[in-house]
Amino acid sequence: MSGVEERVVLILGGAGGIGSATARDLASKGAKIVVADINEAKAENVAKAIRNAGGQSRVYAVDVTQKEQVKATVAKVVHDFGSLDTLINCAGIMFVRPLIEVNTVEWETTVDLNIKGALWAIAAVLPVFLRQQRGHIINLSSVHGLKVFSPGGAVHSASKFALRALSEGLRAELARTPIRSTLITPGAVDTGIQHKTTGSDSARMLEIYKNAIPPEAVARAIAFAMEQPANVDINEIVVRPTAQAI
Repeated sequence: MSGVEERVVLILGGAGGIGSATARDLASKGAKIVVADINEAKAENVAKAIRNAGGQSRVYAVDVTQKEQVKATVAKVVHDFGSLDTLINCAGIMFVRPLIEVNTVEWETTVDLNIKGALWAIAAVLPVFLRQQRGHIINLSSVHGLKVFSPGGAVHSASKFALRALSEGLRAELARTPIRSTLITPGAVDTGIQHKTTGSDSARMLEIYKNAIPPEAVARAIAFAMEQPANVDINEIVVRPTAQAI
């Protein structure tokens, strides 16, 4: 019996590279997986693959930038499953563009997804976890939250530094409760994001990601944090390619 068996796990951004790999990995260990994503069709593909492999999974469409949608999704999960054990915030975005280009649309999207999205999810699950007196909040950050990615990544790094501060503040404030807080901090992961950068930075991004690790490596780190005994809280895991300097 694994440490995650029968746990109800909500993965926001569950249709993405790390989210879907985590969904499959935890489902194989017996967890009940909720794949929540703005791309419902892609999320359904993930859930269908889990069910075909004998696992348990359901899909909920949600835009994490919309506070009320996130709140309603958590309420539906608790209603449908009877409880919620783990929240994994995988939804996020990375734009690479110099600040001097002043693309405020990208800045706003970064803040809305990477910071506010996590906040809305935490706001929705905290009352549930406090009522249950159990729960685990796992946030996906980046090594760019340890060192500013420059040039081009200042806003992305700012969002990930903020998420790191939020996770540590959450841990400290919940220290007298059974609720756990974990930050997963990956380096280059082969999710396809390296092919989404256009313009002058595309060649640099491909070079950075040439030694990228598979999403399954991050999924294993998440499972490790979840599998610990209730009195052990893994607060941060940094997982990089062996060949990555940053």
